[in-house]
Amino acid sequence: MQDSKYLVANERDAQWGLVVNTVGYDDVPPNEPYPTKGHGDGYYFDTAKGRVLDEYQMLYLVEGEGIFSSEHVKDVHIKSGDIFLLFPGEWHTYYPVPGKPWKSYWIGFKGRNIDDRLRYNFFSYDKPVYHVGFSSDVVYLYNWAIKVAKEEPAYSQQILAGVVNNLIGQMYALERNIEFNRRGGYVDMINKARFRIREGVETKITVQEIAADLGSSYSNFRKLFKEYTGLSPALYQQELRLQRAKELLTTTDMSIKEIAYRLNFDSPDYFSSKFKVKVGCKPSEFRVKSKDR
Repeated sequence: MQDSKYLVANERDAQWGLVVNTVGYDDVPPNEPYPTKGHGDGYYFDTAKGRVLDEYQMLYLVEGEGIFSSEHVKDVHIKSGDIFLLFPGEWHTYYPVPGKPWKSYWIGFKGRNIDDRLRYNFFSYDKPVYHVGFSSDVVYLYNWAIKVAKEEPAYSQQILAGVVNNLIGQMYALERNIEFNRRGGYVDMINKARFRIREGVETKITVQEIAADLGSSYSNFRKLFKEYTGLSPALYQQELRLQRAKELLTTTDMSIKEIAYRLNFDSPDYFSSKFKVKVGCKPSEFRVKSKDR
């Protein structure tokens, strides 16, 4: 059984940064021919020969097992709970393992937003497969995309672009959270540390002290914290203090000096320089602008 829809996008849609060309669902019993004949022109392919597309595709295998190959990876075993990416201009092939079912969703898209993510190494030709497990949220998003594609309401391309971005975000985050959870108590440690840093934003507590309290060396703590949050613990603490500074500047009459020392910056000048780098203006200028609004 196949449920698929092919879409048309205009030039204005393309200016949005992402357009969707196809979305659908495959439910193939064990040992049935694959791909099914319902694929449109340009999408049906011989699995022995493979194919090249002019778009990205994101496929989610919800049941079954298969083999995936591309120009960059060969004979990768894929299983239920895996999402795999197809890249424009790259040869690839995939097919179910004999005797196994194949139930999958797919969505095809293109645009500069996705090109930029590939350019900045959020995705890689060398890592096309992501294990996210079974996710009802991911299934819901695919089904929502199929519904929108069938109904084609006004500005459906913009709705579908949002669905694709959500799917990609889910894929990217789910796999990384699974990896972190395999490390035992590390996720719990980082979450406790973030809570301590937030609660202590107006105290003198240091990130080194927090690491020690949590039973970790600072070097290991810093590495794990940055891997999980994208920021070093010290920078995370500083960002929170600058956010709190904006609140104090707009809701109190405290002087710049008082705010700097309340938030444990080394000096008012150091506070002002960090604030300007982050916000784009001095604390005094920010306060004036906030009152003029």
